[in-house]
Amino acid sequence: MKRFAAALVLVVFTIAPAYAVEIKEVVSPKGIRAWLVQDDFVPLISMRFSFKGGSAQDPSGKDGIANLMTGLFDEGAGDLDSEAFQQQLDDVGAEMSFSADDDSISGTVRMLSDKRDAAVDLLALAVNKPRFDQAPIDRIRQQVVAGIKASERDPNTIAGRKFAEALYGKHPYGRQSEGKVDTLSSITHDDLATFHKRNFARDNLIIGVVGSISPEDLATLLDKVFGDLPEKAQLEPVDEAKLGFDQTTRVDYVLPQTSISMVYPGVRRQDPDFFPVFIMNHILGGGTFSSRIYNEVREKRGLAYSAGSTLATKDHMSALIISTATRADRSNETLQILKDEVARMAKDGPTEDELVEAKKYLVGSYAVNNLDSSSAVASTLVGLQDQKLGRDYIDKRSDLINAVTLEQVKAAAQKLLLTSPAVLIVGPPQS
Repeated sequence: MKRFAAALVLVVFTIAPAYAVEIKEVVSPKGIRAWLVQDDFVPLISMRFSFKGGSAQDPSGKDGIANLMTGLFDEGAGDLDSEAFQQQLDDVGAEMSFSADDDSISGTVRMLSDKRDAAVDLLALAVNKPRFDQAPIDRIRQQVVAGIKASERDPNTIAGRKFAEALYGKHPYGRQSEGKVDTLSSITHDDLATFHKRNFARDNLIIGVVGSISPEDLATLLDKVFGDLPEKAQLEPVDEAKLGFDQTTRVDYVLPQTSISMVYPGVRRQDPDFFPVFIMNHILGGGTFSSRIYNEVREKRGLAYSAGSTLATKDHMSALIISTATRADRSNETLQILKDEVARMAKDGPTEDELVEAKKYLVGSYAVNNLDSSSAVASTLVGLQDQKLGRDYIDKRSDLINAVTLEQVKAAAQKLLLTSPAVLIVGPPQS
């Protein structure tokens, strides 16, 4: 939604053998904690931070306030109006962006080491003293509303909203995170200021930093940016989502293809069965070109360009989601193939060869997928803290995967895949 203040060159983060990433925990004088990977090879610093809360905290009748707020942090803060803030951000050559999902509001900043102090000053203003001036509120709100109105003509968006309502019911996850035209129009400056004050606090803050900065300097930076925030956030409790399985949502729409999604129960990251489920999903559909679903739907029959599965987790929900898009006249056939592959996995589990190959891939691909740039490493640091995995997780991960047995994967498949799924079908009417 927002433009970046300046374009920085993506910094490739050099990974030594066996993920030799040294993660240091830094604690500021005011008690703010962050994980740091110090890398002095390139004079850049990448920081990612996250406040727990997100769109699930949108007050009733103010749907979309978290999303709207993220578009306003660099639209004026402190004594700087929107134009002055953007100009100073350009002058120091820094990138700054904010975003919201269901469970958190996140910020990212990338800065040159020699312009660090000036960039940090701007970040501190954005985090602590956003202005929420009326002109930027109206402009950003107009952009969001325009996107909502455009998406109202998109069949997949329409279907996704109907499916979310069916899947989540009245849970906050079933709402539109971008809001609705009427709820957005009701949001005022005071609403934004109150929401910011309730959500931005030190006790729900997670920080990851990568780059050319010492632990001592980072400690000072942390207090400068976050030290004056309230000690505790004022978050509303959010119940666990109870997913509505065993139902089919159909959206008839004249399209050249039919999209199919199937939702099964998932597993939480802290669950002892996580790695058996993780491996099972990779073999079933998460492995893309090597997965059973891809092989049956794409390679053998040419029914779709892509087909696969993913494990989706939120703070109050977990699910295994299978998806594909196929020729409209063969959608029933494709759906049956997906169901057959799920049933086969639930009944027999994977083979020993499939287990061995999945382990090799999942161990070897971690660095490429999670540690290939400074921004990716910073994001990984936040994710590890959010999931309470510990600073030694990267070192232990390979052993945890390799310790999984074939019997554990078979049991995981039976545990999740015997449930009758929630199904979404979008496309021309079929018998």
